Amino acid sequence: MQQFKLTVASRAQTGRSASRRLRKANRVPAILYGKHTKPESLSIEGPEFVKLLKTVGDRAVLIELQRSDKADKALSFLQEVQRDPITDKYLHVDLQEVKSDEKFEIRVPVHVSGESYGVKNQSGVLEMATHLLRIRVLPKDLPEAIMVDVTELKVGETIKVGQIKPVPGVEFLDLKGQPVVSCVEPVAEIVQEVVAAAPVEGAVPAEGAAAVPGAPGAPGAAPAAGAAPAAGAAPAAGAAAGKPGAAPAGGKPAAAAGAKPAAPAKK
Repeated sequence: MQQFKLTVASRAQTGRSASRRLRKANRVPAILYGKHTKPESLSIEGPEFVKLLKTVGDRAVLIELQRSDKADKALSFLQEVQRDPITDKYLHVDLQEVKSDEKFEIRVPVHVSGESYGVKNQSGVLEMATHLLRIRVLPKDLPEAIMVDVTELKVGETIKVGQIKPVPGVEFLDLKGQPVVSCVEPVAEIVQEVVAAAPVEGAVPAEGAAAVPGAPGAPGAAPAAGAAPAAGAAPAAGAAAGKPGAAPAGGKPAAAAGAKPAAPAKK
């Protein structure tokens, strides 16, 4: 297993003001946590830290901390790295100390290997459900990543934590039923299937199919605006209320708007 080195320095001052001064001096505030020791405040040279991160990538690795002001060395791994989302500068680093003869817990990235049968022959797409797996391991047995072989994975199938090939010296801590990677149908095909199954507006129902209540032409449907009511059909309640020529209940037909009054009868 490859081991990396990083030069750090102790810092006596803490707090926001001290951290801002460190960043202005192109250093990154850090803290080292230990299972058997008290947390220790440190600082890291900015360019050296950036170079380390580029070299490491997303792998899980151990870092040997070399003190510029002490002879002591510590073995650690990156627990958390805080970064400013606007300036993209590193704000703070959390390091976790480990002992060479003691198991520790760490999150390790998941990498897939092989070409899935579902992707190659069924136009499927790989979907990662878990990007990091929690493991317990000795420093000497730490894998840089957990490799998952997806060669036999077909569309509709999922590889779970309990199905991952055992790694010597590694104990998986996540639930065995937790999904890791699946092979699914392409999103475009799923959308097309949904659209094809949806009813088309204005389509004439097939012969023998039940008409939708209230649809034009369906039994009990109201006539379209301006259409003459069917013979013998009773007008709907309140229909044509106040329209010219409509007869009020129990009365004579009202005169049409704009019509001349009838001439008086001659005596």
